[in-house]
Amino acid sequence: MRVVLQRAASAEVRVDDEVVGALPAPGLVLLVGITHTDTPEIAARLADKIWRLRILTGERSAADEGAPLLVVSQFTLYADTRKGRRPSWSAAAPGPVSEPLVDAFVAALRDLGAHVETGRFGAQMQVSLVNDGPVTLVLDSDTYAG
Repeated sequence: MRVVLQRAASAEVRVDDEVVGALPAPGLVLLVGITHTDTPEIAARLADKIWRLRILTGERSAADEGAPLLVVSQFTLYADTRKGRRPSWSAAAPGPVSEPLVDAFVAALRDLGAHVETGRFGAQMQVSLVNDGPVTLVLDSDTYAG
């Protein structure tokens, strides 16, 4: 599982000119990619790590502040660009595998008490945000031991 986390002053996701998810206040935007070896346990572990990361102003976490989260599925985080000019998506799990794991990640965040908004899985989305700081982190379950 790979998550690109951005601290955001504001953010929204649109599908066909309709806002389907937005941060109601400053918070975190989480772009989430799923690979073949991911499990609901990995999703829950990463959700807990992100919820408690002290990356907000004053070294506070989203848990400390009750900061909202906007989760957007993004299979392109697993692009392989080592050969040629056309990315390979073979490391990204297919939709029937990844959608339930993104849902498990969102559920784990909500179980922790997070207010979570989402994009629309598999849709052509337009994501806009104002990165605050800027702060952008990449968390990868392959390198995160717990």
